Amino acid sequence: MKFRSIYIKSIFLSIVCLAFFISVNAQDSAKRKTIDITSQFKPVLREAEKLNFHASPSVSDTAKPKLNYDIPSKFLLLSYQPGELKPVALQPDSVLEWRNDDYIKVGVGSVHLPYIKTGFSFGDGKSTFFNIFANEYISKGKLPYQQNSATDIKLTGTIKSQNNLEWDGALNYKFDGNYLYGFQPDSLKFNKDDLKQNFQTFGGRLSMHNMVPTEFGLTYNPNVSVSVFSDNHSPGATEANSVLNLPLRKEIGKTFAFDLGFTANLTNYRLNSNAINNNVFYVSPALLYKTSSVNVRAELTPSWDQKTFHLLPNFSADINPFEGKKMVFQLGWISYYDKGSYQRFESINPWLAQPTTLLNTRVQERFAGIKGSLTDHIIYSAKVAFNQYWNMPLFVNDSVGGGKDFLIRYDSSLKDFVVHGEIAYTTGEQFSISAGLSLHQYKTSTEYRAWGMLPVEFNSTLRWQILKDFWLKSDFWAWDGANYLAKNGQTGKNNPAVDLNAGVEYRITKKLNLWLQMNNIFNSKYQRWNQYQSYGFNILGGIVFSFSDK
Repeated sequence: MKFRSIYIKSIFLSIVCLAFFISVNAQDSAKRKTIDITSQFKPVLREAEKLNFHASPSVSDTAKPKLNYDIPSKFLLLSYQPGELKPVALQPDSVLEWRNDDYIKVGVGSVHLPYIKTGFSFGDGKSTFFNIFANEYISKGKLPYQQNSATDIKLTGTIKSQNNLEWDGALNYKFDGNYLYGFQPDSLKFNKDDLKQNFQTFGGRLSMHNMVPTEFGLTYNPNVSVSVFSDNHSPGATEANSVLNLPLRKEIGKTFAFDLGFTANLTNYRLNSNAINNNVFYVSPALLYKTSSVNVRAELTPSWDQKTFHLLPNFSADINPFEGKKMVFQLGWISYYDKGSYQRFESINPWLAQPTTLLNTRVQERFAGIKGSLTDHIIYSAKVAFNQYWNMPLFVNDSVGGGKDFLIRYDSSLKDFVVHGEIAYTTGEQFSISAGLSLHQYKTSTEYRAWGMLPVEFNSTLRWQILKDFWLKSDFWAWDGANYLAKNGQTGKNNPAVDLNAGVEYRITKKLNLWLQMNNIFNSKYQRWNQYQSYGFNILGGIVFSFSDK
C-alpha cells in the first residue's frame, strides 16, 4: 500500500511539470512580438536645501529689576506780597472731562459798590476750548478821594489741530482807576480831576507747540505777546511792549537734551515828543541732564541790554542723593532781566508819576536749598540765597504835590541776602493750608536805603471744604514796614502790619450760592506805601449764579 501511494504521487508530479513546460513555451512564442528597450537613466528629484536653526538656550537672570519712578512734587510758588484779593478761575485738570461752566458772581459791601465777576466757557471739549472772564469793582474808603476802580476782561482759547499742534491765544483789556489821595498835609486843596490817575492796557498773545516730538526728537514753542499801555495825564504817555520768544529743544537719548532759544523784548515809550526805546535781546543755549537722582541745567546766555553786552551765567541742579527719600537738594546760579517799563512799574506801585527814564534790572541769584515731602500730604521747601540787582528801581515820594506821587530812583547795585521757607498741607480738594516766610537783608550802593522794599514777609492761606456744599477760605499777611524817603527828604520806616481776610460760601439751591467776605478783620491802619493808608475793616457779600446744569 505504501508503494502504491508513492507511485500515484510520482505520476501527479509528472503531470504538473508537463503543464508548466507547455505554459512556458506559450509565453516564449508571444514574446517574439514585443520590443524591449533598456536604459540606465533614472529621473530623480533633487533634495531641497533646508536652513537649520539652532536656538541657544536663554540665560537665567537672577538680578532683581530696578524700577525708577519720577513723580514730580507740586511745590508752591507764592509771591508773599500783600495785595487785594483777585480770585482766579480754577484751571481744569487735563485728565478730567472738560465741562462748560458759566457763572456770574455779584456782591456789594461797605467798601465795594459793586463787585462783579463772571466766567463763561465753550467749545467741544476735545479740540477747542474757549473761556471768557470779566471782573469789575468800584471801591470807596473813608478818607477823602480814597477810591479806586478796576475792570479786567480776558478771552482765552486753545485749539488742537489734527497734525499734533496746539495753538493757544488770548486777548485782554484792563483798566485801573485811582485817585492820588495820599497827599500831606491833608488840608491841601486839589481839583478832583487833577488827582485822577487812570491806566488802561490792550494786549494779546499767541503761541504754538507740537504735542508730539518730531521724527528728529524736536519740540518747539514759538510765542509772541503784544500790549499797548497808556495813562490819562496831560500830556499823556503811551507805551508799546512786544516779546518774541523762539524756544527749541532737541532730545539726545533719554538723559540729555539741548535747548536753544532766542528772545526779543522790545519797549517803546513816548512822553510828549520824546521817545525811549528800551530793548533786550538774548540767545539761550543750554544743556540738560536728567536722571532719577540728578536734574542739571547748564547755560551761558549772551545778552544785549540797550546794546550793552552781558554774558549771563545760568546753572541749576536738583539732586536726590538718597534713593527712596523724599528730599531734593537745590543749587543754582541764575541770571535774568526784569523789564524796565511803565506798565511793569505801575503794577508794582500804582501811585507813581510818569517815568522819565527806563532801565532794565539785571538780576543774579545764587542759592542753595532743599525741597521735598514729609508725608503724602505735607510738602516743604527752604532756601538761602544771595541776590544782586543792577539798576534796581526804588520808589520815593515826590517833593511837590504833597508827596502824593512816587518817583523812581535806581540803585546801581543792590544786594539782598534772603532766607525763605514754605510748608503746605493738602488733602485732595477738600482741605489745604500753606504758610511762607521770607527774610531780606538789603545793602544798597548808591541809595541810602532800599526804599519801599519789605524786609520781612509772612503769608498763610487756608482753603477748606467743610461740607459738600460749604466752603471756608482765609488769608493772612504780616510784614515789617519798609523804609521810605519822604517828600521833605527825611527818612523813615513804616510800622509793621497784619492783615487777615476770611470768607465763606455755601449752596442754597443747585444753581445759587451765597458768599460773604471780610477783609482786614483786625482793622489795621497800615501803609504799604508811605502816605497811603489802607482800607480798614470792610465786609462784602453777594450771590453766585451758575448757568450749568451740573
